[in-house]
Amino acid sequence: MTFATPRSLYIDGEWVQPGSYEALVNPADETVFAEAPVGDAAHADAAIAAAREAFDRGPWPRLPQRERQAALSKFLDAIERRKGELIEMIVTEAGATRMLAEFLQYGIPMQHARHMVEISDRPAITPLPVETTPDARGGITLGAGVIARDPVGVVAAITPYNFPFFLNIGKIIPAMAVGCTIVLKPSPYTPFEALVLGEIAAEAGLPRGVLNIVTGGIDVGTALTTDKRVDLISFTGSDSVGAAIQAQSAPTLKRLLMELGGKSALIVRDDADIMAAAASGVSGIVTHSGQGCALLTRHLVHNSVKDQYIATLAGMLGAIKIGNPADPANMMGPLIREAARKRTEDYVDIALGQGARLVHGGKRPDGLTSGYYYEPTLFADVENGHRIAQEEVFGPIGVVIGFDSDDEAIALANDSDFGLSGAIFSANVGRAYEMALQMRTGGVHINGGAGRMSSHAPFGGIKRSGYGREYGLEGLNEFTNIKTIAFKGG
Repeated sequence: MTFATPRSLYIDGEWVQPGSYEALVNPADETVFAEAPVGDAAHADAAIAAAREAFDRGPWPRLPQRERQAALSKFLDAIERRKGELIEMIVTEAGATRMLAEFLQYGIPMQHARHMVEISDRPAITPLPVETTPDARGGITLGAGVIARDPVGVVAAITPYNFPFFLNIGKIIPAMAVGCTIVLKPSPYTPFEALVLGEIAAEAGLPRGVLNIVTGGIDVGTALTTDKRVDLISFTGSDSVGAAIQAQSAPTLKRLLMELGGKSALIVRDDADIMAAAASGVSGIVTHSGQGCALLTRHLVHNSVKDQYIATLAGMLGAIKIGNPADPANMMGPLIREAARKRTEDYVDIALGQGARLVHGGKRPDGLTSGYYYEPTLFADVENGHRIAQEEVFGPIGVVIGFDSDDEAIALANDSDFGLSGAIFSANVGRAYEMALQMRTGGVHINGGAGRMSSHAPFGGIKRSGYGREYGLEGLNEFTNIKTIAFKGG
């Protein structure tokens, strides 16, 4: 291990002793690599109070925007100086492969963060049209107004274990950029990728109370979701936990920004490049061992090319090298814990019980006696109503479902409780675009998309995949309230 592990919580600019510590396990080999501090509801209360004080009476929301930008740029510069350490932390805590850690878990969120700081200088006040109205004295009133965007206030950011650094940065940077203050609660499985940000906040000189970091379990989460001093909750996680948070927050009518689960559809038309489509299909199964909400796990393939697609995809899956993610040669690492592997195994049994045909995988890999590994798994002869096609597994399982027409493909894609992502492969790009417009989801990639996740593009879902948007201008504005100010001219 080549990184230090903080042993305290970060509240109001100070390091606070936790109530207890718990052993933190490396999912690649099941060894304990550190003792993690565990906060409780009292720590959450103190963190909320600090964030409230910093927002209501501190300097941060009142700084000129250019000064907030400078402070956050300094914060991000401090992160960059610890890049190597953070990547090691991502590999060890989250079980990400080294390539995934460097590019998607670290590189892309830093790209997003820089962009969010840059665009935060957009006008906070925009004019409304000037209008004339006859008055009671026979004259004409000249009326005008502006729309002002104010920071929403205290934000509780609750993040999961799969992409912890990505999501920690993705929530705190835009919120702080517009003047909000934060309480960040990470997953108990991945606390250090959050706590290290407290060290960086102190180094960068962020004012007290602007960023607070509290670890812990359900009691800490409930304290954040129910406290009336919290103005907005930004949550990424499962749809079931999202529903619980919505219920907990309802009595205080909090704003919610929810990025939840997915069961996203990859449509492969009869004119598609099968190799390219299958490569995308492999990514949807093996990326971070299937632990990604936007991964493409339902492969809807035209029946005329379905057998070719299945054979190609199975061959690619067979070439995936599984093992300790610390070894750069390995292409797929472990699931986060034994419970996640057991859930994956249970869904394999469910799929077989409902008549699906196992094409590849379906078991623990040979020779790996420690670590929470599971083979990338592919099912065919799946009906869209099967549980394996409707429920989020959060493990390395993909399914292939055949279709005969574009209309049928769209209907199958939309026949889901989720709506986060989607993709279409076709030589007819115009037709693929028309189909993308009909898909009920938050985003669609055509023939692989733009090559990387754009910082300009808002990200989020519909239905049980949540609501609100992250990243881009829309994501920045999620952390603001709109106020209209009207006045007379002259």
